[in-house]
Parts: sequence; structure tokens; C-alpha cells
Amino acid sequence: MLHCGIIGLPLSGKSTIFNVITKAGAEVKPYAGGKTDPNRAVVSVPDARFDKLVEFYKPKKETPSQIEFVDLAGLSRGAGQGLGLGNAFLSFVSDADALVHVIRCFENSGVEHPEGSIDPIRDWDIVNNELIFRDLAVIENRLAKLSAKKKLLPEEAKEKNLLEKCNDCLMEEKPLSSIDMSVEEKRSLRGFAFVTSKPQIVVLNLDETQVEDSKIPKYLELQKKAQESGVLLVKLYGSIEMDIVELSPEDAALFTEGLKITEPGRERLIREAYKTLGLISFFTSGQDEVRSWALADGGTAVDAAGTIHSDLARGFIRAQVVSYNDFEAHHNSFDECRKSGVLRLEGKEYKVHDGDMIEIRFNI
Repeated sequence: MLHCGIIGLPLSGKSTIFNVITKAGAEVKPYAGGKTDPNRAVVSVPDARFDKLVEFYKPKKETPSQIEFVDLAGLSRGAGQGLGLGNAFLSFVSDADALVHVIRCFENSGVEHPEGSIDPIRDWDIVNNELIFRDLAVIENRLAKLSAKKKLLPEEAKEKNLLEKCNDCLMEEKPLSSIDMSVEEKRSLRGFAFVTSKPQIVVLNLDETQVEDSKIPKYLELQKKAQESGVLLVKLYGSIEMDIVELSPEDAALFTEGLKITEPGRERLIREAYKTLGLISFFTSGQDEVRSWALADGGTAVDAAGTIHSDLARGFIRAQVVSYNDFEAHHNSFDECRKSGVLRLEGKEYKVHDGDMIEIRFNI
């Protein structure tokens, strides 16, 4: 299962965000000094389409798509050079498929900021620079080994050139995700588990006084930086949402009245994390079970079959496909979809779209 690592400076509210995402309430405590083992939790991906299918079929079993979130210890200055919890922390980061970077934007006199003041741009740069230092150290180590060889094999020479290109990028304080690489180049670098190549979401951790953008420190700069970096900014009222996470929708609406929270921040964050991991959902449905399946964006019908069961991929014949929107528009009736021509039979190479409802025909 793919997972997102939650990173940020100490006291940025990472554990609070983790609690909100996972509805853990007060069960997961902030990290104690010296603790590096991450907190892990698997969460269901909110999807109104799935909910409507469950409501329509009233199945014996319902199974939504899921992803895992991992709450990592705070990243401090010097981690990229192995100081403090650096090496242990960065080993967990390198395992993550995507990163959720929590930045503290709120004042709290009872919880002093480790840098002495609230400055989200500075904090963003601190964390990103430590990730860059880590990748630079990996590249330096590998290039030293290659340079020590008297003669390089052709594939080693190609690797050396690519690593030097990566090194130049990092020296300009840019993440490796900013380099346009071929599929082959990305594959050749996979073993290094570069942390700056991972997709990232930035979460602005706010309090109830920061409903207006003007109350968020350096918000315009944050927007510009996010746009230039190609990352998504998500606002989340961490402490408030942790208080309302166990409330009924009615009580939650009363509690957040005036805060302009149109939907729980956790739901948007989980959905965006799902997209950032490069996943889409397809559905199988019936009275026995309604299920949402996670599939890599770009996956084919035979990939979807294999996601359900290896036997379906092995004996694949055809996939019966209709989009959820067409299914809903035709009164949740496959017969109506068939009559209208929106229910199709597709072959192995069909590219699955988000929201497709699929039935696999197979023979083994």
C-alpha cells in the first residue's frame, strides 16, 4: 500500500494533523524527545460516488479505497548532515511515496516555536534544505565511488552524467522533482530513493483566528512559492478539526459556524494525498459488495483486473465498463446504460478512468 510521510519542524502540529486525518483523537501523542519510530494509520479515501453506490445497493460489505499516513518525528536543522535524529528520520522519509509537509502558521505562547518566531517561508526552506542536503550526500558518496574507478562501464558513465546533472540541480537549492527526466532516467535513479524527487503537499496549520488570508503570515509569498514549486497548498485548522473530528455533522456545522470550513479539511487532504500518490479509483458493485479499488493513474483494464485478483488478469477476456457519471445519469441501471450505448466492452489496453465501474470477463 502506498503511503504519505508527514514531515515538518518540531512543534509544527504534525501529530495533530495526523490525529485529524486518522480520527485518532487524543490517542496518538506528540513525539517525545529521542523517539523516531513513526505512527502509522490506514485511512479510507472519502468519495461521494462510493457513498452513493453503497446507498443504492445496500451491500452486505462495503470497502472503500485506502491509503496509509505515517507521522514522522520532527525534522530539525542539521538532519541532512546526520545531526540529532537526522539519519533515522531521513531513512523513514526515503521510504515514503509522497510527503505531506506541515508548516506552522499560528501563534501560541504556550508552545514556543523552535526557531523563536512564526515564519512559514523560513520553515519551508529549512525542511526543504535538509532534504536537499540528504540527497546531495547520497550523490556525493556515489560519485566518489564512480570517480575512484579507472574505467567506467557504459551504463556507469551514463549514471555518472545523470548524477552530476542532479547534483547541479540540488546545488541551486532546487528539488530533483523540478528536473524533466525520462522514464528510463527515473528508473535508473529509483534505488537511491531521493527524497526531493517525491511529490509533496504543503499543509498550512492554522488556528481559528486565521480565517482570512490576510491573517496568515506571508500568505502571498507562500502562494507564489507553491506555484513555482508545483506543489499544492492545503489550509487546515489543526486544533479545531481535532476537536470536531468525533462530532456529528450537525454539531460540527454549529461548532465551525463562521470559520468558512465548507468541508472537513481532513477529507480534502486525504483526497489530494491520494491524487498526489498518482492514484485513481474504479468501482465494482453489487448487493454482495461495493468496492472502490486504487489503481495507478494510467493503468489499463488488465491492470485493474490484476488489482482485483491475479486470476482475472491471467484469464482476461474483456472488461465491461461504464463511468460512474453515466451510470448515475441513467438511473443506476446497467440496462439503461447498455441501451444508451454508454456501457462498453473494452480490451486489455483500455486506459481506466477515475470513476469507471468495471466488471471483468475472464476464463482460466
